[in-house]
Amino acid sequence: MTTRVEGIDAPEREYGRRGRRRPGRRVRAVIATVVAVGAVIAAVGAGSAWYLLVRPDVAGVAPGQPVSVEIEQGASTAAIAAQLSGAGVVPNANRFRLEARRLGADNQLRAGVYDLETGMTYEEVISLLANGPLITYVTVTIPEGWTIPEVAERVERDTGIAAEEFEALAESGFAEFPRAYLRDVEGSLQGYLFPKTYRVEEGMTAREVINMMLDQFETELAEVDVAAAEARGLSLHELVTLASLIERETRVAQERPLVSSVIHNRLEKGMRLQIDATIEYVLPGTRVRLSYEDLQIDSPYNTYRYAGLPPGPIANPGLASLKAAAAPADTDYIYYVLTGLDGSHTFTVTYEEFLRAKERSREVLGE
Repeated sequence: MTTRVEGIDAPEREYGRRGRRRPGRRVRAVIATVVAVGAVIAAVGAGSAWYLLVRPDVAGVAPGQPVSVEIEQGASTAAIAAQLSGAGVVPNANRFRLEARRLGADNQLRAGVYDLETGMTYEEVISLLANGPLITYVTVTIPEGWTIPEVAERVERDTGIAAEEFEALAESGFAEFPRAYLRDVEGSLQGYLFPKTYRVEEGMTAREVINMMLDQFETELAEVDVAAAEARGLSLHELVTLASLIERETRVAQERPLVSSVIHNRLEKGMRLQIDATIEYVLPGTRVRLSYEDLQIDSPYNTYRYAGLPPGPIANPGLASLKAAAAPADTDYIYYVLTGLDGSHTFTVTYEEFLRAKERSREVLGE
């Protein structure tokens, strides 16, 4: 059965001013292909040219394996051919280019994401790419340190999935997402919706998007030294909770292991963490700074009143914060205070040093 490439197989007749019929587009494409092949043969010899058109670019590719290929906007036929042959979708990039020219599809292949297979015929692939992708995706970027409501709003903005539905499922539907690493979670999935840029298929549900984020968390977790955290007496849930504190408290990337060391040191000494971000998590609205009354709120997330980690994560941390939580810097720091306009901190061992740093902070930040 011949695969018809829509829009490029239609018969075409053209006539010159003297009534002679000019070759149609398909005939001209065949002639161009013959000329191109002839040029290759003339340049390197018949045997070598044929070898360049039939040899697989990638050896040992099993047919029928699913492959997702994203064709960038403006990509040339040569670039597309190399991409497809490299993924094993077609055997040979040079042959793909010639077949695209023969079928009149050169420079007519459309950008998009395609779900293909290894070992497809050239005609099948060219037909699909000439007609455009069947599946539409949207890109959703979730920054590090966002909470579930913030994630839900971004998902709604980019995909149309109702934020209310997404948030309700993420806050209380944990039982619907069985994962071994969620064994200590009872309620919210806060902390486990991994921040990343996702390609979300049009028509996906809130449940499917959450599953995607949870799968990504599990993938990223393989890069974290969880054993080191366990050796420090932390469960995975406590590790994620600690990482969320680091994420919300840190704006300078290099300071993550230092902030982590302060938290670990305070936990080991039985000191209260006194982290503003934990109070901000339970207070409505946003604040430039916390008041004395804010520090008195009776909540298990108030680390000024209660020792130890809060009951759960206060945000969704990224990989760098998870790594820092598992492997803090080796310091004796007990305190840190914001002293830089870039969000950097001064770290101190003694309370007296902390007070001096706090005074400098007022001078620099104008508080």
